[in-house]
Amino acid sequence: MIMSSGTHSTPGTPAAPADLLDRLRAGLPADALLTDPDVTASYANDMASFCEAGTPAVVVLPRTVEEVQHVMRTATELKVPVVPQGARTGLSGAANASEGCVVLSLVKMDRIIEISPVDRIAVVEPGVINATLSRAVAEHGLFYPPDPSSWEMCTIGGNIGTASGGLCCVKYGVTAEYVLGLDVVLADGRLLSTGRRTAKGVAGYDLTRLFVGSEGSLGIVVRAVLALKPQPPRQLVLAAEFGSAADACAAVCKIMEGGHVPSLLELMDRTTIRAVNALGNMGLPETTEALLLAAFDTPDPAADLAAVGALCEAAGATQVVPAEDAAESELLLQARRLSLTALEAVKGTTMIDDVCVPRSRLGDMLDGVERIADKYGLTIGVCAHAGDGNTHPTVCFDAADPDESRRARESFDEIMALGLELGGTITGEHGVGVLKKEWLARELGPVGVEMQRAVKTAFDPHHLLNPGKLF
Repeated sequence: MIMSSGTHSTPGTPAAPADLLDRLRAGLPADALLTDPDVTASYANDMASFCEAGTPAVVVLPRTVEEVQHVMRTATELKVPVVPQGARTGLSGAANASEGCVVLSLVKMDRIIEISPVDRIAVVEPGVINATLSRAVAEHGLFYPPDPSSWEMCTIGGNIGTASGGLCCVKYGVTAEYVLGLDVVLADGRLLSTGRRTAKGVAGYDLTRLFVGSEGSLGIVVRAVLALKPQPPRQLVLAAEFGSAADACAAVCKIMEGGHVPSLLELMDRTTIRAVNALGNMGLPETTEALLLAAFDTPDPAADLAAVGALCEAAGATQVVPAEDAAESELLLQARRLSLTALEAVKGTTMIDDVCVPRSRLGDMLDGVERIADKYGLTIGVCAHAGDGNTHPTVCFDAADPDESRRARESFDEIMALGLELGGTITGEHGVGVLKKEWLARELGPVGVEMQRAVKTAFDPHHLLNPGKLF
């Protein structure tokens, strides 16, 4: 509820809409404020299922750092919660609105400020689309590796907020490894600069890494200095079919144990393969139990694929098919990129888990998911960044069926419990948000939660930034 107040309101009591809007308008252009309830309601959710969301009081679309500072000063004075948002492609409810909040959508702050081939950095605003940045730096012979599946839609700010990953992380790592420095507007409106633009730097605590993955709960990222790499050669892809998921996981272990450094190592189980065929007529072999995709972007990728193909055959692959050129490679990767969309089409709704386990336990993870699917009578497809041990068990269900929805949620929780039992983590790249905050406490333990809450309070003493998330 939003209740009437004077110039200031007590902590936890949001300001009256008129007071809030008047103060925001004093420092913002008219087109930066959205107040139509039908419009603001469209900013209430990201793409996660089973995550509660409130009704925003207003949506603000700033274009400058000063406008973001004005919003945060106003919110702090009136004790109004603020929920930062990017493209809302997240899968944990981290961008969901709180009741009566200011939704701070950063999509209009979308400038690529600088690309430096000498320093191998890019300086960008948070609303830059991942794919836009990748194409821009490629014109300079450079490469920004983090590539979430939603890279054509997701923003760099959102990638930083959730510490996102992607298909090429097995070789190049996740977003956190490419964020050198940040400009962050704190809850009280002050501007904090962290990190550096140099190749080295160890001055003080690493506050930059602290903000990566914080889901907008510590401050608002308004600028990022990102590390770039030289553009690698075009990768070639190999597809290996297996008669069991266990054999495919054994092949993954042999590839990594053998010292190979693929640019991509992805796995699709039989449920995912059939869903992709049904949606995209991809012609994948439906008789196989698991399909492993391996890629190399080395100077001689064909030789690397041959070596990995031999390991796959030794592990029990029934067929190994290396692509002959970039076009064939892209066709194989398109099947992997269709996985989540195809699984959603199975029943209309999905819960996409994001459990990461040690590579050596990948086979146990897939076996366990299959048992959970049988136990609850559900379709659960698994696609995985196999080289990282990062699995995406995807529960398919009919949201209009209450019993099936209940079983979906219970199976989702069992999958997370399984991941922890196997020595893994509840989230490899999707963040915690609302969906997994109960499980975060189990993973961190009481002392870990206490320390993290202390950090939150130090940066955001009134707990106005993205309240109700993470903890």
